[in-house]
Amino acid sequence: MSSQLFAEKVFTGTEVLYNQIIITENGRITGIESGTARTGIQHVANLAPGLFDSHINGGEKFYFTERADEETIDDIYQASVKTGAAYVLPTLITSPHENILKGIEATRSYMAQNPQSGVLGMHLEGPYLNPIKRGAHLTEYVRKPTNAELEEIIRYGKGVIRLITIAPEMFTDEQLAMLLESDMVVSAGHSNATYEQAAHAFAHGIHLVTHLYNAMSAFGHRAPGLVGATFDTESVYAPIIIDGVHCDFGAASVAYKIKKDKLFLISDALFLGEKVTQFKWGEFDAYLKDGRYTNSDGNLAGATISLGDAVRNAVQIVGIPLQEAIEMATIRPAKALRIDGHIGSIAAGYPAVFTTFDDHLDQFEVLVC
Repeated sequence: MSSQLFAEKVFTGTEVLYNQIIITENGRITGIESGTARTGIQHVANLAPGLFDSHINGGEKFYFTERADEETIDDIYQASVKTGAAYVLPTLITSPHENILKGIEATRSYMAQNPQSGVLGMHLEGPYLNPIKRGAHLTEYVRKPTNAELEEIIRYGKGVIRLITIAPEMFTDEQLAMLLESDMVVSAGHSNATYEQAAHAFAHGIHLVTHLYNAMSAFGHRAPGLVGATFDTESVYAPIIIDGVHCDFGAASVAYKIKKDKLFLISDALFLGEKVTQFKWGEFDAYLKDGRYTNSDGNLAGATISLGDAVRNAVQIVGIPLQEAIEMATIRPAKALRIDGHIGSIAAGYPAVFTTFDDHLDQFEVLVC
């Protein structure tokens, strides 16, 4: 079925086009051409590729690590769609091995039963982290990798685990190679790596870090750490939580100036919508106060923002141009996850899945043609 859509501004992923008609057929974009608004054609002010949140922990009601099932995945997806994110990677954090396998199976089943959804796989954040930088992850489940466990996760997670966060200093070169040779994208995070250890991991193939600044060795002029190595390695992508809580807006501005087109946005939302005000899973707890989730130890336990909120903060507070802020939520994460041939652009052959938004960046909505 063919349809047409008129947009005053089209953020393609590489440029901004004005007064364009998007032609779609059977869920795919078949053409883009200059035109004018006409009766019978849907009219939107701003059109972007579907926003992509590669790091989100829960929806409006459920938390994936606690309830590693399809209902939770659907909650995350539907809550994300409500706030403008068309694509997501539900994130399962450090937990028992059986729970990781359960999360993999739930994601595999959900994707098979909902092939048109924007659930592109899952993000496994842990459990192979540095205890010193575990953040809100539970000490009892943080562990060093074994070859046998890695082999099982790689085998069982094939086609499902799109992204895995590890502390590279906890790995041997052989173990790191095992992950890098799989179909998973490997990200360095929850890490106390020295500058040298981080540079070694980047040289061996890691090209991404997890939530820049947070739960990683900080930059110091005598010990540059993982932050310094990330800034010093042009090819490394750096997602950032621009909420003013996980990092100061000034720090986000510094990162933008240094990382340029390798900086992108994530929500890292514990829950969306701030409907869950307190939460407990075993020894993991979180309490919502003053717009932030913290645990009983005083550590941040996840964000409250949506990806649309992150775009607005990037533009209105940090001063990032709107075109770049949209790229930071679309094509850049797609490139970092090596799926930019499938999502992240408005061009012929790409899915007719869009995010629309108003000029004030107050309302983001998913539009599927």
